[in-house]
Amino acid sequence: MSDTLDRAGIDAGLLQQLMDKVSEFGSTGDGGVDRPVLTDAHKAARDWFCGELRARGYEVLVDDIGNLFGRLELAGPGAPLVMVGSHLDSQPRGGRFDGAYGVVAALAAVESWRREAEAPACNYVIVDWMNEEGARFQPSLLGSSVYAGGLTRDFALARTDRDGLSVGAELERIGYMGSDPAPQPDLYLEIHIEGDSKMEAAGARIAPFIRHWGALKVRIEVTGEQNHTGPTPMEDRRDAVLGAAYIVAKVRELADTASDTLYTSVARLDVSPNSPNIVPGKAVLFCELRAPEPAMLEWSEAELRAALPGLAEKAAVEAEIVSVDRRPAGRFDARLVALAERAADDFGYPKMRIDTIGGHDAVAVNAVLPAIVVAVPSVGGVIHRNDEYTSPEDLVAGGDVLLDMIRRIDRAGGNLDKAAEDS
Repeated sequence: MSDTLDRAGIDAGLLQQLMDKVSEFGSTGDGGVDRPVLTDAHKAARDWFCGELRARGYEVLVDDIGNLFGRLELAGPGAPLVMVGSHLDSQPRGGRFDGAYGVVAALAAVESWRREAEAPACNYVIVDWMNEEGARFQPSLLGSSVYAGGLTRDFALARTDRDGLSVGAELERIGYMGSDPAPQPDLYLEIHIEGDSKMEAAGARIAPFIRHWGALKVRIEVTGEQNHTGPTPMEDRRDAVLGAAYIVAKVRELADTASDTLYTSVARLDVSPNSPNIVPGKAVLFCELRAPEPAMLEWSEAELRAALPGLAEKAAVEAEIVSVDRRPAGRFDARLVALAERAADDFGYPKMRIDTIGGHDAVAVNAVLPAIVVAVPSVGGVIHRNDEYTSPEDLVAGGDVLLDMIRRIDRAGGNLDKAAEDS
């Protein structure tokens, strides 16, 4: 092919059309979406996407943990299989680009390559992973972790939300408890918004993630004694929320002690009975500890465990760590990093390398096959909020790079080593 065709970009019109449509599902009317996993809004988005896949001749598959796949045979049986995608579920009152961009860009990129390729050497599968966000059911990356063998299916199906509804029951309710064998690709590509302001500050438009930070998701139960907020003497109160407050402050103190190498949060607190006139008898904290190195995570967990008894004693309560979900740190495939950078160079897009502190399905998949996440800028670094925004031009730039990675992999016959060498 000519040099011009080598650098042909993604079908920008199709990408924008798909992006606009998917943003309607769960729209909050202020630029954001409210589409937590396995809700009616999530089902509607999936139903629409299945229709888009089927209309273009993809075989739609749903595995037994609710991951959704669209398979396209371009090269016949036995050809290498390239997987591309992300997730359609969102945070409550979250942004419209997080996850959904990666799914619709995957379809637009594969369709663009399909029209361009004269003799494709690879087959393709587009994926929408189940419960990437972990907002309704914990832990996050649930569907991709089961797919990669990091979690068992039984464990995942038994996860419940605040109302006691299980993943299994909700998959059945919305019609996405499948039984199809999951495709077994040779590699996985994911395009995503950055969710930070580093790219914007540096003037970069493309950034392959090099490392993914590790994370500990720690659930702590604080048990006090329910009582009246009026007549109960202060010295007799066993206030679970007071104990929780001491723990929240300690979790932040850990991050302040290890500046830039440890990120921490307590972003959810479930209080019982949650009445303004009752001293809380119980509080459940959802803590996160994130770091790029295992030693830092080990240190932070040990410090938190050692501090709990004293913090609980200050509030005359009891505190116990009841579960820890562990996600190890790691590196994405260097060959895919090189492919992304070469594609950016060919289109003249300024690039940089960064880490991802947040989780992505590629983190789970990376344990079993070559995978990568490539980022485009988030305006102001905003993510998980209604005003999350990436410009149409940057969405297209990410799509161009994704298409070019697909193009190079296909021309190398699916041989990633060859594709990287040629880049």
